[in-house]
Amino acid sequence: MSAKHPIIAITGSSGAGTSTVRKVFESLFRREGVAAAIVEGDSFHRYERAELRRMNSEREAQGESYLSLFGPDTNLFEHLETLFRAYSETGMGLYRRYLHDKETAAAFNQSPGTFTPWEELAQDTDLLFYEGLHGAVRTPTVDVARYPDLLIGVTPVINLEWIQKIHRDTRMRGYSREAVMHAILARMSDYVHYIVPQFELTHINFQRVPIVDTSNPFIARDIPTAGECMVVIRFADPRGVDFPYLLTMIQGAFMSRANTIVIPGDRQDLAMQLILTPLIWRLMARRHGAE
Repeated sequence: MSAKHPIIAITGSSGAGTSTVRKVFESLFRREGVAAAIVEGDSFHRYERAELRRMNSEREAQGESYLSLFGPDTNLFEHLETLFRAYSETGMGLYRRYLHDKETAAAFNQSPGTFTPWEELAQDTDLLFYEGLHGAVRTPTVDVARYPDLLIGVTPVINLEWIQKIHRDTRMRGYSREAVMHAILARMSDYVHYIVPQFELTHINFQRVPIVDTSNPFIARDIPTAGECMVVIRFADPRGVDFPYLLTMIQGAFMSRANTIVIPGDRQDLAMQLILTPLIWRLMARRHGAE
């Protein structure tokens, strides 16, 4: 953690909805005049898309286990830790971009599924903002979780997470339903060992819970809408959280535990604005006080 160079990390599984939370933060940054260095977790994968597909095809032919994007074999955890440490100490560090689609890749004259070269972050940013799979990952040799000043977990109940992933990967990325199901099954061990443990380290968790039937996520035709979900918001440390204010401002909200508030799904953006804005103010006040 660093007063002068704070780090905010959003962590969650593929298809969990971290990109939605990122958009809320980007809106807050614009409104509050915060210059954020934004880094995507996918840029710390170890292999480009074509190479990983080739490796997994060869492993499958040889009867070997599938390499998922959740574990250390396919990610540069040490590079991510180095970036967080460097930024917390100096406000600088190396990053790159992962080019997901044709439109993004065309801007760099590259193919989709490739990385841009490593480069330095922009100078004089107010904070580092990370969104991806491993913002709080810990292994025997790497501890990314010790650096962020604000750690946010995004973790829908698992059937909803699978529905969101299936719809995204089939409709936006061109994978077959069978390929997505195979990926979900093959990555389960890494999910349990490298994704789930992060949520006990986060400062705030946002968990979407559908109130419609999602018992078989592999045949669901639609993703449950915000109005068909509740969101469970858990604070690791509830001291200083103005729960009476949140209950007053968010229609339909209620407390389920002393550190947990439950809200209607279509109030999530409002809740994030109310909860996160004071936290950004606090980080910026501490930063200016350290200069």
